[in-house]
Amino acid sequence: MTAATALSVRGDGGGGRAVPRHVAIIMDGNGRWAKARFLPRIAGHRQGAEAVRRTVRAAGEIGIEVLTLYAFSSENWRRPVEEVSDLMGLLRHFLKAEVAELVANGARLRVIGDLARLDADVRALIDEAIARTASGTRLTLVLALNYGAQDELVRAARALAEEARAGTLVPEAIDVEEIEARLDTAGLPPVDLLIRTSGEVRLSNFLLWQAAYAELMFVDTLWPDFDAAALAEAVTRFGARERRFGGL
Repeated sequence: MTAATALSVRGDGGGGRAVPRHVAIIMDGNGRWAKARFLPRIAGHRQGAEAVRRTVRAAGEIGIEVLTLYAFSSENWRRPVEEVSDLMGLLRHFLKAEVAELVANGARLRVIGDLARLDADVRALIDEAIARTASGTRLTLVLALNYGAQDELVRAARALAEEARAGTLVPEAIDVEEIEARLDTAGLPPVDLLIRTSGEVRLSNFLLWQAAYAELMFVDTLWPDFDAAALAEAVTRFGARERRFGGL
């Protein structure tokens, strides 16, 4: 079942309910998925990569403009060396093998986070994938790599401070727009819907600024089991919520 079909089955296709412009997902539960099947953790990550493929395709079908996936946090370096190596291997595979499908689906790739710590060959693959998908207009896929929201805000604050010290920016001119222009997500719409899988209920240092008015949704589904129907269900639930943005 495609995402569009799933929405139609629920009576939401064309029903006037809002589709979120920007959906962000904390992809959690790969390890528990593998453990429940007596498999090594890398098996869960591999199945998680399949869920990424399904979700990207479904997002485009639903009409989501931006899909941001928390692929590797700045804290993930604390994991065992073998697991980090496996994750980087999967990232390399994705950047090599999935670009053609992104192009076919009209998706363009963007990457946020501090990329300096990534290996040079990974950075080169990222640059190549971004260039090859630059003409995509159907969906913007944002991968958060070595990303942490607090680090992002620190980097933005440092950039503002440097400009102030250089005399190109006066402190009185610093406002919401000036800060947003220096975030990794500059130019993207704010997050409308933030989903975390696996039943955990926390944001884990993900898009803290951008999700200021996001609808939060915590689902029990483990990430490797997430699919088009699960995304459609989340969008349906989003459409049923009343968003006030601090007003009445």
